[in-house]
Amino acid sequence: MPKTLAEKILQAHTDETVKEPGQIVRCNVSMVLANDITAPLAIKSFRAMGADQVFDKDKVALVCDHFTPNKDIDSAEQVKVVRDFAHEKNITHYYEGGEVGVEHALLPELGLVGPSDIVIGADSHTCTYGGLGAFATGMGSTDIAGGMALGETWFKVPPTIKVEIEGTPGKYMGAKDYILNLIGTIGVSGALYKALEFSGSVVENLSIEGRMTIANMAIEAGGKVGLFPVDAKTLEYCKAAGRTGDVEMRADEGASYERVVKIDVTGMKPQVACPHLPDNVKPVDEVKDMRIHQAVIGSCTNGRIEDLREAAAILKGRKADKNVRLIVLPATPNIWKQALREGLIETFMESGAIVGPATCGPCLGGHMGILAGGERAIATTNRNFKGRMGSLESEVFLSSPAVAAASAITGIITDPEAL
Repeated sequence: MPKTLAEKILQAHTDETVKEPGQIVRCNVSMVLANDITAPLAIKSFRAMGADQVFDKDKVALVCDHFTPNKDIDSAEQVKVVRDFAHEKNITHYYEGGEVGVEHALLPELGLVGPSDIVIGADSHTCTYGGLGAFATGMGSTDIAGGMALGETWFKVPPTIKVEIEGTPGKYMGAKDYILNLIGTIGVSGALYKALEFSGSVVENLSIEGRMTIANMAIEAGGKVGLFPVDAKTLEYCKAAGRTGDVEMRADEGASYERVVKIDVTGMKPQVACPHLPDNVKPVDEVKDMRIHQAVIGSCTNGRIEDLREAAAILKGRKADKNVRLIVLPATPNIWKQALREGLIETFMESGAIVGPATCGPCLGGHMGILAGGERAIATTNRNFKGRMGSLESEVFLSSPAVAAASAITGIITDPEAL
């Protein structure tokens, strides 16, 4: 039977025959992930299960990225629980301090996740790794505890929505705009427990970083996974990250899809998700002149080097509006160093930005940029729920790095073309 990408990957990890959507299959996992917020709950469940050791010390990753550097006593205690467990179980991939980065940028960079892998993580944006052709999905901490102990879990085979992205994009159009447009089209539950499989000429031309940006936000449409074909570009990225043995992978001819969504980017303007849902999407021209107080460039969605280059190109030689707090958070230490080598950090600082460490920071209302009541932010993050970045009376608009940078300069939401 011809298979979709999701079905092909699940089949590679189970002894059962994957026949149709809705089928329950038991699969071996390639990597189990948790962070400083979710790992303590998983560890508590792990101990309650009576588990003694993790299934494979090399296939568990614990990344303390959400509230670090520790913002208060509670967060310090959370990290201590994770650190003690990692040492006790001799877990290879424990990251904290100067080695830590935003988990969904860090793991691909280190070659810990890649094509045909099954990755489960106690974080909803684990689906990022679908940009590399991995069946990667978020789960609750109890399921992650079971994964750490057993090295396996069950899935319901998801139906697949095929997303074809075609056309000629404008100068300031990119991956973030394409995924925002899709979410605006199908809604936040439009792909509920479904796989989103991306294809088309625009997808083929996207960088791996761009593909991960799109896969990252599959969950914002309710998706179980967001998947891209594994091509030569993917293999080159994975080889540079130290992986070996990966091969190209595409959906089979004649694979069955629940529906096909076609997106033509020709003539499309940069997209902005307005409060308080990621599907409240409008072209930038419809929200221009909206006053902002903060601009955030970073996160597991858009904190990679090409995102920083995009923002720096707009900020170079310009100053952020004096009433805007511009916050830039490179997503990993290696990205930070690369940005430093390229002069991007200097560009940001000369523009008046606060350049912080590799951390999730304000994305989840953690720290380093919390909004007060009545304040408005534009951010390259992935969620704009009510109270997501601070006060319940604040507002978050989601955009690409180009739009966020342009808006920081003018103090109002701005199309980069206007500069």
